[in-house]
Amino acid sequence: MTTPIGVMIEEGPQAWEIVQQRGGSAAIALVGSWKLPDGGGAKGQVYARVVREDSGEEVVTWTPAETDPSAGTWRLRLERVPAGGLYRLETSLQADGNTAMEWNVRGDMIHHWGVGDLWVIAGQSNAAGYGKGPVVDPPEFGVHLLRNSGRWDLATHPFNESTRTIHTENRETANPGHSPFLAFARLVKRETGWPIGLVQTALGGSPLSKWNPAEDGELYRMMRGVVESVGGSVRGVLWYQGCSDCSPELSATYLDRFRHMVDSWRADFGDEALPVLTVQLNRFTGADTTPEDDASWGTVREQQRRAAREIPHVTVIPAIDCPLSDEIHNSPAGNLLIGERMARAALAAVYGQDVHFRAPEIREARYIPADDAGTPSIELQFEHVKGYLLPTGQLNRLFTVQDAEGTADIAACTISGPASVTLKLARRLHGQAYVHGAFERNPIVYLPLDSATYMPLLAFYKFPVAE
Repeated sequence: MTTPIGVMIEEGPQAWEIVQQRGGSAAIALVGSWKLPDGGGAKGQVYARVVREDSGEEVVTWTPAETDPSAGTWRLRLERVPAGGLYRLETSLQADGNTAMEWNVRGDMIHHWGVGDLWVIAGQSNAAGYGKGPVVDPPEFGVHLLRNSGRWDLATHPFNESTRTIHTENRETANPGHSPFLAFARLVKRETGWPIGLVQTALGGSPLSKWNPAEDGELYRMMRGVVESVGGSVRGVLWYQGCSDCSPELSATYLDRFRHMVDSWRADFGDEALPVLTVQLNRFTGADTTPEDDASWGTVREQQRRAAREIPHVTVIPAIDCPLSDEIHNSPAGNLLIGERMARAALAAVYGQDVHFRAPEIREARYIPADDAGTPSIELQFEHVKGYLLPTGQLNRLFTVQDAEGTADIAACTISGPASVTLKLARRLHGQAYVHGAFERNPIVYLPLDSATYMPLLAFYKFPVAE
């Protein structure tokens, strides 16, 4: 066995780790041991510094550590290491104080780490990443991943692979594939200039109950432990989940249970404004859809839409126009779209940049009993339309109207303004009426797009029609 000499680092950042910044910097705690080459009685002093990995330029100058000569140990806390990187941490050992720093005795180093923002990935298979097929989505220095082995690495697909995993709770049965979140992190890094660390905790097929501490909570507890292992705080959560809750029993309570989970995250992580970026469900194209299936998918999508309106610091983006690689999993091409949309949400809602990220969203449904021709209609008004609504399919098959007598047929549907749609009805409405948009498990038409962003409108279900 090789006899160690110089400075040994026993606690500190891992290679490739991204440390969460606070106020533009982070404190780095280091602990280790030291030994002079000859084992003699010379006085030793441990030093550490931080340099840029790409140039060697000094970021934090040589700083003396608290050095214990009797125990051969040392410790040091480097305060206010600026957000940025990638960095290299260097240590060295000065003997008797009579050697120029560049000729100190050797010390351990930590390579390719940085100070930036951590984003936790949570949810089920489309968060874990099950896109199949080729796409250009390359790794990039400064976009790193905490793998299930507990080791930091350059972020590459698949994110949720289980080589040497220490977390059996979210171990996949099959090998996963492509994820939206490398594209997300690459864009956020480009626009903020800070490294991004991704903390993967998702599991394919997991219901909300696994994430809600008021229910089963198994994945909630695992996620909390993983966050504690990286320092206890993160910049935000990337959430994509809901398919496993699309049943009559579970869909009705989705919003309340989601709210409790978010409140619990915020309490545990000590951040009452913790951002949670969400995705409204894409479609499921499998056979044998029932009316109960459609209602359940519509209910979950509606509650995902409402969550972003009712819970502060929660955002939602659409995915219903994204291509699939099987009946339910987003393809790599679809994941690139989702990742970019979530990045725009982060840049606007979290980083304060002037970026439009919202999709068109239903704001008002107003009943007009009769026009000049005696035809009743409903006028739908949408908000967050940056350009104008652009049709891409048969609008009258997109919307459904129901009242006390059942379904009211739509005779005609037109885009009647930059952010409005008019539904001409085949009969008058009776009692409280509701309108649904793209609520089905697999909507049969394409949705209108915002001409400026080319994002589709958010699906909605049981939106009340006002007189």
